[in-house]
Amino acid sequence: MAYEGRSYGWAVAWSAFVLAVFAWGTGFYGPAVYMQAIHSTHHLQLSQIASAVTFHFLLSAGLIAYLPEIHARLGIARTTWLGAVATALGLLGWATASQSWHLFLAAVPTAVGWAVTSGAAINAIVAPWFDRDRPKAIGLAFNGASVGGVVFVPLWIFLIDRWGFPVAAIAVGASMVAVVSGLAVTTLRADPPGTAVRAEGGRAGSGSAAHGPRPMSRAGLMRDVRFLTISIAFALGLFAQIGLLAHLLVRLSPEVGVAVAGFMISIATVCAVIGRTLLGWMIGDRDRRHAAAVNFAVQIVGVCFLVFGSGWLLLGLGCVFFGLGIGNLVSLPPLIVQKEFDRVDVPLAVALIVAINQAVFAFAPAIFGVIRDVMTDYSVPFLLAGVAQFCAAAIILIGRSAPKTDEVAR
Repeated sequence: MAYEGRSYGWAVAWSAFVLAVFAWGTGFYGPAVYMQAIHSTHHLQLSQIASAVTFHFLLSAGLIAYLPEIHARLGIARTTWLGAVATALGLLGWATASQSWHLFLAAVPTAVGWAVTSGAAINAIVAPWFDRDRPKAIGLAFNGASVGGVVFVPLWIFLIDRWGFPVAAIAVGASMVAVVSGLAVTTLRADPPGTAVRAEGGRAGSGSAAHGPRPMSRAGLMRDVRFLTISIAFALGLFAQIGLLAHLLVRLSPEVGVAVAGFMISIATVCAVIGRTLLGWMIGDRDRRHAAAVNFAVQIVGVCFLVFGSGWLLLGLGCVFFGLGIGNLVSLPPLIVQKEFDRVDVPLAVALIVAINQAVFAFAPAIFGVIRDVMTDYSVPFLLAGVAQFCAAAIILIGRSAPKTDEVAR
């Protein structure tokens, strides 16, 4: 399909928004609900279920590293459709699992689906269509991730309670395949503009990249203190965030009930949209590392409420404060990289940060589950999340005074 102008780029961005709703609703927020449903039905240890969730994220992290090659071979539309089909098959596997090894088997297709429909895929779908408006378009698409949490957590709980996990998985999986099929044959199959012309009429190659600095190597980036402080800080932050989110429904349900707990998680994801929007309005030319440190601090307040609070009010406040920072942990790293690195180094730096982050946070659900099983409650693992976020805030601030890497690193 030929490129059809600036408005078509926004149609692609809205399509990515819809894709993100399903991707995060099934591959990111979904595992917390799967854990609760499987634990209550088959009484498997939480550490066993959480280990399968870890495997889901870890396997997908490895696949994401090869996503550009997969897109080049199959195309974005076909890859995305196959991801939806894999997700649907994996959901049925999670829903019918009765032993721990069944969970690991089911995690394979859901990992494939998550890898080709999540953050790196959303960026690959939207970015080629935009130049000047790329931050706005990427922000629009990623808001679908938060909407996925708002919609799917209570939807999963309602469907499982009404019809059981297997029927719920079939309904959600079939809906995802149907919707993504529609996107694949319309907007996603369109050819983006070439490297010279962007969707809003700008010139992608109009800069002086050809005469500018050579791109930094991976080894050079890994020696760069600025890169290391961004990568380590957000890996710790996401480790805390994913571990807590994976177990949040199980933590809240005994005190407020499953339905109210699901509503609280939805509130947290609404707050993620609010937090991301406020950041976009307020950050301007302000120090983005300071903004990241404040974001970690706000989440620490939420963690304290979740650890020491009881009852729907205090636990709800915990979800609000924690939720305000959820979306920014995804959007802040590229913003910091764009500010601190030469334009030619941004794509590789962002890709490496995403890969490292997912490889680290993949272990969080299992580690939190093991600690919970040993300690019999969530106080210690949730306090671990708070400590990780405190360390992340300190590390991101350390990088403010880091010098630029010498040209030798290129």
